[in-house]
Order: sequence, then C-alpha cells, then structure tokens
Amino acid sequence: MQVKIQPSLRMGTILLLFLLTSEGACAEFFIKKVILIIQPRNEVQRSTNVSLICQAEVSRTAGSHLNYKYIFYKDYQPLNTDQTNAMDSLYSIPDARVGHSGRYKCAVVIEEKKRESNTEYLTVKGLLAPVLTVDKLRLTEGDDVTAVCTAEGETGFLMFFFRDGHEEFYRKETNSQKVEQKLPLDKGTVNMFCYYSINLGSTAETSNNSNVISIDIEELGIKPNITVIPSTYVTEGDNITFSCSVNMTPQRNTELILSHGRTTLSSNMIHEDYAMLAKANDSGEYECISSLGGVHKSSSLNITVKEIFSIPFLSIHPAEVFEGEYFAITCQIRSLASRIQREDIKYSIFRDKTLVINDNGYNGTAGKATNGKYVCKAEANRIIKESSMLLLGAKVLVSKPEITVDGPVIVDKPFWIRCHSENGSLPIIYSLKSNNFILNRTEVSHFQEEARFLTMISIPSDISRYLCEAENNGQVSIKMSERLHVTVIVPVGKPLLTVLPVPENIEEGNDVTLICGISKGSPPISFRFYGSNHTAIHTTTVQSNSSSFVLSTVKRKNSGNYYCEAFNMADMSSRSDIVKVEVSLAMWKKALIAVFCMLLVALLVLFIVMRYKAKRGKRQMAAKLSVKPASPKSDDSLTLSLTHDPHYNAHTEQMLSVEVNNKESVWSERPPDEADQDSLQSPNEGDIEYTEVVHPQPVDPTQIPLRKGTETVYSELQTSQGTPENINHQSLLEYAELNHDLPEPVN
Repeated sequence: MQVKIQPSLRMGTILLLFLLTSEGACAEFFIKKVILIIQPRNEVQRSTNVSLICQAEVSRTAGSHLNYKYIFYKDYQPLNTDQTNAMDSLYSIPDARVGHSGRYKCAVVIEEKKRESNTEYLTVKGLLAPVLTVDKLRLTEGDDVTAVCTAEGETGFLMFFFRDGHEEFYRKETNSQKVEQKLPLDKGTVNMFCYYSINLGSTAETSNNSNVISIDIEELGIKPNITVIPSTYVTEGDNITFSCSVNMTPQRNTELILSHGRTTLSSNMIHEDYAMLAKANDSGEYECISSLGGVHKSSSLNITVKEIFSIPFLSIHPAEVFEGEYFAITCQIRSLASRIQREDIKYSIFRDKTLVINDNGYNGTAGKATNGKYVCKAEANRIIKESSMLLLGAKVLVSKPEITVDGPVIVDKPFWIRCHSENGSLPIIYSLKSNNFILNRTEVSHFQEEARFLTMISIPSDISRYLCEAENNGQVSIKMSERLHVTVIVPVGKPLLTVLPVPENIEEGNDVTLICGISKGSPPISFRFYGSNHTAIHTTTVQSNSSSFVLSTVKRKNSGNYYCEAFNMADMSSRSDIVKVEVSLAMWKKALIAVFCMLLVALLVLFIVMRYKAKRGKRQMAAKLSVKPASPKSDDSLTLSLTHDPHYNAHTEQMLSVEVNNKESVWSERPPDEADQDSLQSPNEGDIEYTEVVHPQPVDPTQIPLRKGTETVYSELQTSQGTPENINHQSLLEYAELNHDLPEPVN
C-alpha cells in the first residue's frame, strides 16, 4: 500500500528536521571551568606512562549538541589539538623522560569561546648514564680519536660534555640522543668519559658519568735543537749564525721555524742555517719551532748583544731660539766599546730627511729656512744608529698689539679691554697700563686664548689713558699698543620737565608746551613724554640734551600728572618728577557762567517778590462776630458766629464757644480806635464790638474778580455781665490763634 505525502506535510517535515539539526548551533551554553589532571601523579620516574586529562564543565540548554576543541600546552607551546563532542580529552606521554618535565595546561574552545585550565607541573625523575665509545685506544701524538657519547631514549635539548678528569675536551648542545666528535689528544694517557645535562627552565638535570676509556698517546719525537755561533754573548757588528735540527729523520712534512719574539726570522731551518749581523736591539729570546700535523714543539735560547757605541744624542742650544738669533746643534755618543775609538765614529745631521752636514755639529741662524725636524746618525763597524728626532721652530717675536674693547663703553659701568698681537710665538704676556702704571697682567699660552681685562671709568676722558703691552722674550720683545680711542657713552641724568605756560595759568584752548631736558648724557638721546594715565604720548630721538612736545588746544580732560623719560645707548632710562597740570575754563565761559548766575539770582528774587505780592493780592474775607446771649452771665456760654463770603469756598459758618465770667472780653490784640473807646469804657452794657478778620483761602486768585479794599463780614458779639477776669482765657487764646494765622490785608 502506498501512502502519498502531501507537499505541505513534506515541507513541514523538512522544516522540523532543520530545526532539530540546528538546535545545537543555536543552543546557549557557558563554560564554567576547565580542569587538567595528570595521572598517575605530577612527579614520576622515567619510563612511566603519563596521561593528561582535560575536563570541561559546561552548562548548556537541554537537548543541545556541542563540539569541543581541546588544546594541550607544554611550557606555553601547543602540543596538539583534539576535536570531539565529549566533555573531556586525553593526551598520553608513554615512557616519560626527564625531557617531558615542564608546565602543562589545556584549553577548551566551543564556538569561538575559549577557557584555559590551571597550570600543572610535571616532574620526571631519573637520567640514564650515557655510553662512551672510541674508534681506537692507542694513537700517536697529533692523531685524532673519534669519540661517541650516547644517551639512549632521552628527549629534549641535551648538552654533552667530554672530559679527562678536570680537563674538558669538548661540549656540544643538541636535540639528538648522541654526539660524535674527533678529538686531538696530548701525549701520555687520557682517561676519557662523558656525561650530559638537560635544561628544565629554571633548573638543569645532570646525568651520571659514562664509562671511562683509557687512551694511550705515543709522543712524537720532533722536539728541535737550537744552536748559535759564535756564542750567546756577542758585540754589535759580530756575525752570528742560528741552526735548528730534530733527532728523527724528517718525514711527513715536518717544519722548522726560527723566531725572535713575534717576528719570524726563517721558516726553512731544515735545509739551511740563519745568519745575521748582531745589533743592540737583537738581544732577547730566539725560538726554534718544529711542526708536524697538529703537533708543535719548540726549543729556545737567549742572546745578549753588547753595544759597540750608544745611541747618539742630539741637542740644540739655546733650547728656545727666536728668529734672527744664532743656534747650535750637536750630536754626541755617551759610551762605546773598547774595540773602537771615538775617531772611528762618523756622524751625519739631517733636517726633514735631508742631509745638512756630515759632522756632529751644525750652527745656523734661526728662521723659517732652518726650521724643521733634525736627526743625527752615527756609524761605526757597519753599525748605524739614529738619534731621536728634535724639532727646531724659531720663535717669532711678538708684534705690536692692538687694543680694543668688547661692547660699548659706559661711564661707571664695567667693560672689557682686549689685547691681541697678530704675530708672536706663545706664550705671550699682556699687560694693561694706565699711562705708565700697570693695572693687570695675563699670560696667553693657547691659540684659542685671548687677553681680556675688566675695568671701569668715571670720566669719559680717562679712556685715552689705557695702553696694552705685549712681550714673549723678556724686555727685548716688549711692544706697546696705541692709546685706546673709543666712544664713551655717558648715561643720561635725571630729566627736568618744564610746562609752558605755568601749570597755574593754563586755560582751555591754550597750547601747552612740555620741555624735557637733561644735564648730561651722550647723544643720540630719546625722550618720551607720558600723560595723565601713564601712557606714552610722544617719543623722539634728538642729538641735543632737550626736546619738547606741544599739546595743542588743551581741554579740561588734558588735566593730570605729566612726566618724561630720557635714555640713550647706555640702556639706562631716567624719569623726571611729576608735574601736575590743571586746565581751567576759558574766560568767556567764566563770564557766561557769572551772567547766568546773576540772571538766576534776579529771577529768584523776582519770583519771591511776585509770590509775596500774589499772596497779599488774594481775596480777603471780613468776619462779623455776634455774641449770644447779648448779656451773658458769668456762667453763661458765649457763642461767636463767624460768617464767610461764599466766593472763598470756605465754611458757611464757624462757631466758637467761650466761657464768660465777666462783662469784659478781649478779642484781639489790635488797639481799638477812637470809636471803640467809649464802648470799652462801659463794660457793663451789652454793647457790640466789631472786628475785622481776614481768612486766606486756597483759591486760585485768577478765578476771583479783583476787588478794591477789603470786604468784611460783621459778626455780632454779645457779652454777659461780669468782670474781665471771669472770661475763659483759653477760649480767647484759641480764637486769637485763629486770627493770628491770617495775613494782613493787601491794599
């Protein structure tokens, strides 16, 4: 029976399989730790099988599949890589050797995530003793023996040593298990053995010694004999002959060499002797060396050669000579052998390898022609000896010195004077003189050196008193310079600032001239003027001792403190005292201000007068006082009625109550007129007294019609019977104060 699978079902199955296979790729994991285990233990004996187990502890999602990559390291170098899906891996070291000792660790890599284990140290104990073999046990001196040292089964870098007791023949480092080497051996018997060591980082492990092999070396009879004729003690000029020989028949390319110190005299001594003429410097050891293969033997003897005469000695008199002076050169022999006489010695004097004279003496005049390197030669009995070289250089007399100065010369300031002669042999003594008095001396012994003197002057004319003196051959060579002539700079004195016109008479619009002058100073002189805010307003350089600057049409803002500075090439500035400048107003401004002030005072007076008149011209008010009752008693109330004109916008009526105790009343301090005298004389009657009261009102007088005279309002005053003492004076005083504020009427 066939089952048909729908296309949609087939696609779902494929998708499910893809998800299942890719689950491991998408799985989430975390490497917790990695552990390295060494089995059976960390320290083992050689030939033990060692296993390194790397275990990984990984946290992952359920059902996921991970691929692990394990890497093992020894001494931080990778050993191998293992790909697996297991949680651990094994690295085996079969038949371990000491060379396997070291630091081991492993690492686990999962999908580019890596984690390393801890480091474990593996120690393998036990090195086998090596085995030594040689190709022959007997040989002749000069022959080589082939030795082989073998460390079977060892690994790593090994260092092999070949020895005979404390004497080391050879050593070699290799990663092989054996070393083979040809070794040359000396005569006698050699007890050879070998051993090896292995480097384990900070330590080294050394094996036991190998077996010992005795090797007999037969000595090669090629030691030479050396002889000399006539003897080992000779005199210069004697002929001596050396011969070298060996006791055995020359064979196998035997060589015989004659040497003196480091010099080889002959390399063919087997077939012929070596003859030479003895000289004083031929004394010493002579050696005859025989060579056969790699074997060398020698014999030696000492030769003493006596001088027939000593080395000539060359001298010049005098030791120092100046141009134009005479000198003498002599050549002498201090000792000679008895076999010759002094007359047998021949002398020659050379200058720059050119013969000057065949004699032991030479006289000449010092100069450029006779300057040079002199050598003397002496010859006798075929022996020629040469003296040491002597340099003759005629000294040059010092030339006339030149006196100069370093830098500018400033009064009261130190400066350097320099003395120099163009020609003259060193050393030269220079003296600084002031007229005929020596101030200081100095000696110049090197070409780079110069004579300099530090001094100072207080008067410019003193500069011409200085001279310079030079000598290099005592009083004979003294040369005097010219007098010193240089420009002397006098520093500027303290400036004086003058202001024209005088600071007290400066008005606006004037031109003010500032004049800065000094009492001393070498030109050119620079003057600088400063304004009130310490700002430079003008700078100029002149050849005179003063300069000026004009402030045109000054203003009030030009007032302030002014000063000036002066300076010249002495580089020392000096400042004047401060002058205070005050710019006052112009005359026309002062007159204008005076007129304005007078006008202002006049206007003020006019205003006060007009104000006063305006107050008197205000509308006046007359008040009529009436007394009720007409005849008050002593304890009756007195009623005063004051009526105002309605045009003054005042109260229509004001009442004043007064206690009356008698018939007399005092209403005003104004003296009564004649009409009132009668009424005052009759206090007992109920007469009426009229008074005029003026009330000022705060009303604009321009809005009230002008009236002539004084308008009055009459009030009726009624008094009661009684004496004036019974009147209430407090009430009368209040009424009087009311009237006191009123101004007098204005006509």
